[in-house]
Amino acid sequence: MNPSKLHTFTVDADKAGQRVDLFVGEALSLSRARLKRLFESGAVKVNGRPAKKGLTLTAGQSVAVVVEEETREALPDEDFPLTVLHEDAALVFVDKPAGRPSHPLQSGETGTVANALVARFPECAQASVDPREGGLCHRLDVETSGVVVAARSRTAWNTVREAFSERTVDKRYLALVTGPLVDEGDIDLPLRHHPRHPDRVEPAPHGAEDAREALSRFRVLARAGEHSLVEVRILTGVLHQVRAHMAGIGAPIVGDTLYGGREAPELGRFFLHARALGLPHPETKKPLHITSPLPPELRAELERLGLPLPRGEKDNATE
Repeated sequence: MNPSKLHTFTVDADKAGQRVDLFVGEALSLSRARLKRLFESGAVKVNGRPAKKGLTLTAGQSVAVVVEEETREALPDEDFPLTVLHEDAALVFVDKPAGRPSHPLQSGETGTVANALVARFPECAQASVDPREGGLCHRLDVETSGVVVAARSRTAWNTVREAFSERTVDKRYLALVTGPLVDEGDIDLPLRHHPRHPDRVEPAPHGAEDAREALSRFRVLARAGEHSLVEVRILTGVLHQVRAHMAGIGAPIVGDTLYGGREAPELGRFFLHARALGLPHPETKKPLHITSPLPPELRAELERLGLPLPRGEKDNATE
């Protein structure tokens, strides 16, 4: 039997009103399946009493979680060509290609961004709670390309994760969509896991027990016929947020058939790119803003449709 570890937290005022399962999942970076097992076994207690996953927290409550430590090993993958956008003593920003997972979901899995990070920056394995995550502070969907950030120490990882939680990270995406769309707007649409399709999320009413707050802000950069190139800034970080939000306002992403997007066999993926990530540096506290150039296949799709490249992309296209 693997050893267990007790984690204790006090609920701050800004976390009051959050469901305890979401609170624990964010605090310990746990999967939904593992969270479910913890609650079923009574391993999560609030003020000393076993808690149900739907319990709403109030400020000042004590949350205790007994977690059985898994045997985890970070497997380096030197065959993954890792593109580093920026590195310093605390952080590494890398360019994730479409078709590659952010980190392993199963023991022994390789071929992910995290595996490549550990091969090049071995210290990243000890930065995140789970060494298999390779110090990654967040993740992107498999078919989403763009910038992701990893920490090189546990202190930096905790600080950046806190910045994500406190919404001081500027996350901007480029998406190609179809459908009627105003020039700009905000999307305040809570999301929850689909009850019949676990691989997707769906809109939910405000205040629904199983919903997570999700806020996005979009602006159209260019139009060509029924296509619009959109910059989307997400103020929260919910699974599939950009994809579900754009579909939710009638403008699904091209190639994203899971959410009603038009098929794009010539593209071979859906058109969603994490273009920019800005955050306060965990050590200097100075703003740090890193961008990822559009991959060739996305640039080619814009050119095919007669859409201009976004500002700053023309130099990348001619390099």
